[in-house]
Amino acid sequence: MFARLSPEALLACAGEFREQRFEQGQMLFSRGDTGDQLILVGEGRVRLAVTTEDGRELSVRHAARGELLGEIAVLDGGERSADAVALTAVVAYGLRRTPFEQLVARYPELSAGIIAFLCRRLRQTTDQLEGIALYSIEVRLARFLLVGLGGRRAAPGKRVPLDMAFSQGELAQLLGASRPKVNAALGSLEQAGAIRRTADRIFCDPDALAKCAGISDG
Repeated sequence: MFARLSPEALLACAGEFREQRFEQGQMLFSRGDTGDQLILVGEGRVRLAVTTEDGRELSVRHAARGELLGEIAVLDGGERSADAVALTAVVAYGLRRTPFEQLVARYPELSAGIIAFLCRRLRQTTDQLEGIALYSIEVRLARFLLVGLGGRRAAPGKRVPLDMAFSQGELAQLLGASRPKVNAALGSLEQAGAIRRTADRIFCDPDALAKCAGISDG
């Protein structure tokens, strides 16, 4: 969102953020709250989820270091569209709506960054919905792990380590599947040689994962 700004403009924007700290399990905001600030995650991990009236919950996404959340309600002045809870201890930086609007007015190039940011978020949501609707759990899991790798590669004969910062239950919610199905899918990827599991890490073969995900080299 802020990538198009000059160093001077970035400093001005940074000066409007205020540090906030949340304990593990603490709510950053709840669905239906007034969207009065944009939040940048500095340390830790935040889960965004929606809960039905009968208590069923679906994790929409996780936000980690360097990611923004709460942008929709800040931009349109509406209510929060999801709950945000700290999965770990979290250090965050909040930007209130009024100074945010003043920054947009002061730096017109920020508007282009907002549009690009929202388009990217929409593409991510579309990909997520497409995966749940059209692909098997094995394919969805392989694609999820590839995103987590962030393009990292390994030397020939080696695998890339990927820290699992959340449980299989959380992973199941993010993938729109049950925990037993996710466990079975992990086993399938392991049998295919795409991953190797330890207690807290998954060691990934990016090429094998791409094959399982149905992604060609082109």
